Amino acid sequence: MDLKLRQCFIAVDDHDKALTFYRDVLGLEVRNDVGFEGMRWVTVGSPAQPDVEIVLEPPAAHPDISPADKEIMARLLAKGVLRGVNFTTSDCDALFARVREYGADVVQEPMDQPYGVRDCAFRDPAGNMLRFMQRARE
Repeated sequence: MDLKLRQCFIAVDDHDKALTFYRDVLGLEVRNDVGFEGMRWVTVGSPAQPDVEIVLEPPAAHPDISPADKEIMARLLAKGVLRGVNFTTSDCDALFARVREYGADVVQEPMDQPYGVRDCAFRDPAGNMLRFMQRARE
């Protein structure tokens, strides 16, 4: 069996702010930008991984979700507890400096972890936690 990750989903409350962050700050490319029934989905991905994508979707985009559940999802997104993504990078410190310069909310400055990575963490404009890891140098 050949099993690979294709897409993951991150809820965002403002696609334009999310695009500025994911495209302009992180350097991901926009692969798709679709509107449907008053909602918007934007797909981004790393040029180094053409077969893996992140879909930036509205919170509570499910067609059968109740108005009460939509409100709960919006509140959870505002708290930053819905989703997150882990990235790898060849230079954690340089990435940290670029993202901090943009003004993203710093969760953790770069530090060496006992399990063999140097990592840092930020929140994107919607509050999602993003962690950036660099493998320890041999």
